[in-house]
Amino acid sequence: MSYNPPSSQPPPWGQPPQPTGPDPYTGPTPPARRPGWTRKRIIIPAAIVLFFIGVGMGGAADDGATTEKAAAAKPAPTVTVTTTATASAEPGPAVTETVTASPKPAPTVTKTVTVKVPAAPDSGTAGGSGSDDDGSGSGTEATYYANCSAVRAAGAAPIRTGDPGYDSHLDRDGDGVACE
Repeated sequence: MSYNPPSSQPPPWGQPPQPTGPDPYTGPTPPARRPGWTRKRIIIPAAIVLFFIGVGMGGAADDGATTEKAAAAKPAPTVTVTTTATASAEPGPAVTETVTASPKPAPTVTKTVTVKVPAAPDSGTAGGSGSDDDGSGSGTEATYYANCSAVRAAGAAPIRTGDPGYDSHLDRDGDGVACE
């Protein structure tokens, strides 16, 4: 084994660069002031204590006013009433009464609605080659029922396809018979 002592001559590739700032292997120095959480740990509890002291002093001021009012009030005499009742030791005859309530009859309400339905005049044409506005194929444009209640009131229920007044909005299940 051989040992080569360090030489005083610089290496042929040049001197290594020297660090210009703080040591890169250590962290930055901590700041001189305290962190923000320490202020919160002192200021917030102090504010809460001051709040409760203020509330206590406000309540004490109100209590003093009511105490003075109570001291200024004059005592008034009170009246005590004592009543003595004497009952006999002999029981009286027992009385039993039965009451039966009957409900009042409910009033009968009858409402009559009269619906006038204009009937289409017989045109006398046998061909049936006219056009319908509602597209239902009923052949009669003058008879129209708003709902099945109007059909029943007119005494025309049930209405089949082709009858005067039939329309698809009256036929819920679409089987060709309206207001069943």
